[in-house]
Amino acid sequence: MKIDLKGIKNIIFDLGGVILDLDFMASVKAFRKMGFTYDMFDGQLGFSDDIFYHIQTGKISPKEFRNRVREILKNSNLTDQQINDAWCAMLDGIPVSRIETIRKLKNKYKVYLFSNTNLIHIERLEKEFAEENGFSFTSIFADVFYSHEIRDAKPAVSSFQKVIEMAKIDPAESIFIDDVEENIKGAEKAGLKTFWLKKGLELGEVFKVITK
Repeated sequence: MKIDLKGIKNIIFDLGGVILDLDFMASVKAFRKMGFTYDMFDGQLGFSDDIFYHIQTGKISPKEFRNRVREILKNSNLTDQQINDAWCAMLDGIPVSRIETIRKLKNKYKVYLFSNTNLIHIERLEKEFAEENGFSFTSIFADVFYSHEIRDAKPAVSSFQKVIEMAKIDPAESIFIDDVEENIKGAEKAGLKTFWLKKGLELGEVFKVITK
């Protein structure tokens, strides 16, 4: 599938499912081993407690998140490391080919990142990325926007408006790439051009002609 970049100056990437591989079930399994029961997950294996979403928008701190996990499990002996490891189990790595694609795109476009994420995940991701690659993850982007920092999350139109304002970009000259249709719709309402990276599509192939 081709991507139309005519008139585009800025490319905004989502993180999970686009750049970063995610294995949500790995965290589900890790928390189950710690004592989570099935009623602690919703019908789509999302976490039913709001704490898992509040940390994403910065409404609570990592410390408050971990304390709430201990309350849910009725286990005050769980260490910060144990909880962080279970929460980060879903982070499944970033293929080098995707980083190379983004770095090539930087030669022609301003490249940004906008992710629904949280401090625990980002600290782990950035640490492991630097150790594996020898340079910082954020260095491959003109700027990064994390939901827990801007206190807003996709697919809310307001979250995209904040990114547009902070990046000082013209939405008509900008394209947002995400693997979730709902987020794509939110971006379009904010005036951004979009590309839905459906399952099976790979960044390297989508941008193959452009990054040759």
